[in-house]
Amino acid sequence: MHKKFYRKILKNGMTLIFEERDLPIVSVGIAVRYGGVNEPLSERGIAHFIEHMLYKGTKNRTSKQIPQEIEKNGGVMNGFTDEQITAFWCKMPSDKLHIALDVLSDMVKSPLFDAKELEKERKVIFEEMKMRKDDPMQYAFDEIQCLLYKNPLGTPIVGTYESMNSVDRKKMLKKFREVYRPGNMILCVVGQADFAGLVKFAEKNFRKEKGKIKKQKVALKNGYKIETRGGIDQANIVLAFHSPLTTNKKIYAAKVLIAIMADGMSSRLFREIRAKRNLAYSVLGDVTANKEFSFSYVYAGAMKENLEKIKKIILDEFKKVSEKLTKKELEATQNQLIGNYRISIESSEGQMNRLLLSEIDGKVKEFYEFEKNIRAVKLKDVKKLAKIKKYSFFALVPE
Repeated sequence: MHKKFYRKILKNGMTLIFEERDLPIVSVGIAVRYGGVNEPLSERGIAHFIEHMLYKGTKNRTSKQIPQEIEKNGGVMNGFTDEQITAFWCKMPSDKLHIALDVLSDMVKSPLFDAKELEKERKVIFEEMKMRKDDPMQYAFDEIQCLLYKNPLGTPIVGTYESMNSVDRKKMLKKFREVYRPGNMILCVVGQADFAGLVKFAEKNFRKEKGKIKKQKVALKNGYKIETRGGIDQANIVLAFHSPLTTNKKIYAAKVLIAIMADGMSSRLFREIRAKRNLAYSVLGDVTANKEFSFSYVYAGAMKENLEKIKKIILDEFKKVSEKLTKKELEATQNQLIGNYRISIESSEGQMNRLLLSEIDGKVKEFYEFEKNIRAVKLKDVKKLAKIKKYSFFALVPE
């Protein structure tokens, strides 16, 4: 446990998590335990739409004043919607903490949802959909999730034209009132601040309100798809398979496995596909994991003529790991992940976002036990996970 970490469930139901730091900088985030995994297909994308609208003005601030108050005081701000969470955050000089708290709490308490702004923002969301489709790598990642899960999770988190056209002000306001309640909220602060002061602010500014959020069923599947497109010169290839959930200790073995395979220039697949055979420029991999669903993936950008060859190399290398992984290679990868973890916690905004996601998974205290959990990974567990029996495969290739 980090010696300067605090967590408290407040009287109003809000969860407060705080990591104290000595630098005169503070990152602040307010999040709700609501994202894509909570949406039925007919509403897929509404969490993301609401996120956009909370920047479009409140009863106290215009859409111009919201970023202005943060930026003119030396801060930066942003937000994101994930499958389990919608979050709003900013990073400020620590003597401006009160401004960050005031602006973010205003956004999540009293947005206007102006009808004219809503229609304008709907068009922005449609442009975002086009942007994701036009970006071959992003499109490949969206498509691999569609092959791994049945709907609604099999539809991109930004939704569809149909689902977003069905959202009017009445529906959005109803969803906002259901979801944005202190009982569903997390306030996360990383930096120079006073915990007692944060407790006082949150309890004074948010009244007690419970909220119940529905979850949609996560139904797994696997699929294979090759799609052609004009105007691109490179094939975007993704191979993915289901992994242990974050609530399962074997998730750390999954992280070790994918690091062995495709994390960095020393990884097996980078060496085999790029360094040795010159078949691709980009080779990478990661684990997308939470308490509702989890998958591991490998991505490569290559000539379409090499598609099947690359797929075979990926599967062959996983097979080799399942049979011949050594303790020496395991320990080297554990050292790599622990070193990467230590580097990653330097950024206060990155740390804030990771703590939020860990809290959503119900494992925020375990975040600080990452090194111990990675060290505890056994050779047999990594080898077992490397025995891929079922997988999904997607490739977007030039015409």
